[in-house]
Amino acid sequence: MASKQQKYAKLEAHSGYTGLWKTDLSNACIASPGFCCTSIFCSWCVSYHLRKRALHNDMTRYLCCNGDWPCSGRCGEQSCPEFCLCTEVFFCFPQSVASTRWMLQDEMRLQNTECDNCIIGTMFAAQYLACLCWIAACISGNDILNDLAILADNIADILWCSVCACMQTQHKVQMDERDTNPAGFGGYPPAQQYPPHQPQYQQYPPQQQYQQYPPNPQYPPNPQYPPPQGWKQ
Repeated sequence: MASKQQKYAKLEAHSGYTGLWKTDLSNACIASPGFCCTSIFCSWCVSYHLRKRALHNDMTRYLCCNGDWPCSGRCGEQSCPEFCLCTEVFFCFPQSVASTRWMLQDEMRLQNTECDNCIIGTMFAAQYLACLCWIAACISGNDILNDLAILADNIADILWCSVCACMQTQHKVQMDERDTNPAGFGGYPPAQQYPPHQPQYQQYPPQQQYQQYPPNPQYPPNPQYPPPQGWKQ
C-alpha cells in the first residue's frame, strides 16, 4: 500500500515539473548529429554511457532500472554495479533508456513537450499495431495479413530506432548543459537508497534471570559439589 502511495505521489510531482529540455525530440538529431548516428548503430553502449553520466559517474548510486521494478536493489548492484548495468542495458534496453530519462526529469524537473509526447505515443502505437497484425495473421493464416504484419513490423522498428536514437541524443544534450552549469539544476542529487532485502527478525526481550531456590532439606548437598555462594543452608 505504501509503495502505491509513493508511486501516486511521484506521478503528481511529475505533473508539477516546469523545466524544459535543452532540445526537443524533433530537433535532437540536429543538435548533435554525430551522437545521434552513434545511438543508432551502438545503442546499448550509448545507454550504458548515459546512465553512468546521469549518476554523475558515481556507480555506488546505481539501482537496477532506477528502482522502478520489484527486483531493483536485489540484483547485486552494491557488489558489481557495472556488471548489473551491462545486464540491464542488454536484456532490458527499452527500460534502461526510459529509466535514464525519468532520472533526468526528476533531477532537473523537466517536462515533455506536446511534440515529445506525440512522437513517443506514435512509436508505442506502431508497436501495438504491429503486434495486433501478427496476432491476426497467425489466427487467420491469410497471406495478405501476414504481409501486412511484416510491413507494420518494419515501420514500427524504423520508428523505434529513430525515436530511441533521438531520445538518447536529447539526454546527452541535456546532461551537457547540466555539467556545464551544475548550480542551475540544484547541484549533486542525493544517493539512492537500496530497499531492505534482509528479513526483519522479531526482537525479543532480554532473557529473564530465573529465581534460585535453596537446596531441599530432604536431600542434603553433596560435599563434592558445594552450593553456590549466597545460598543459606
